[in-house]
Amino acid sequence: MHARACGTRTPPARTVPARPHRLRRAGAYALPERITARRCPISPTPTPSTQARDFTENYVPEDRALQVARSLAHEVGLVPVRAGAGAALRLMAAAGGARAVVEIGTGTGVSGLWLLAGMRADGVLTTIDVEAEHQRMARRIFLEAGYPASRTRIITGRALDVLPRLSDGAYDVVFVDGDREEHGACVTGALRLLRPGGVLALSGALAGGRIADPAARDPQTVALRELVRSLREAEEWVPALLPVGDGLLVAVKR
Repeated sequence: MHARACGTRTPPARTVPARPHRLRRAGAYALPERITARRCPISPTPTPSTQARDFTENYVPEDRALQVARSLAHEVGLVPVRAGAGAALRLMAAAGGARAVVEIGTGTGVSGLWLLAGMRADGVLTTIDVEAEHQRMARRIFLEAGYPASRTRIITGRALDVLPRLSDGAYDVVFVDGDREEHGACVTGALRLLRPGGVLALSGALAGGRIADPAARDPQTVALRELVRSLREAEEWVPALLPVGDGLLVAVKR
């Protein structure tokens, strides 16, 4: 016997009576007495395929400078933001007409290039990292990409030592991609640095999928989970969690 698809059953030859239906009242609606609803099984929403994720991540292609910066990052053992997250950073900088941006975690310049591409032509990227050698590579990449030295302010040091020296309410975007153990303190600093309407972006917010796994109870994941929750519930922020890269948590300062 063949299975019949829901909603495709062939009705009997005679289903409509010669006289009009007598209507059965159901609240404010009148339903034909002989008509009954049939339930069709609802399929769960499918998860994105690997092919769809790859298409999303590579929707905005990387130019030669970004490819070089990414290659250098891999050579020195860094994991830069993926292209999908980079494109989102560029979009945020462009949407807000960003003139002043803080980046925590220079690396070899991958995320910095994405941010600079979205900023105003007179904008300045302040980028912070503890590794001077990585910053030397990034400085060269920025210049080769056509950004003059005046467009970047490269500061070597720990973010928690540098952030207190930056001006209150003077920045349009703060991107956090440094030491995971310092994310909470960096978010607190970002609230002070951003103007109203400024944007915080936190990289790696999904922690490789561990953030959504209740069984993942290592201290770093627990701390990040608490940070993600606190941003969602804080009155000072309007947040959204974007499934690009390894998760990009974005929040606008009220």
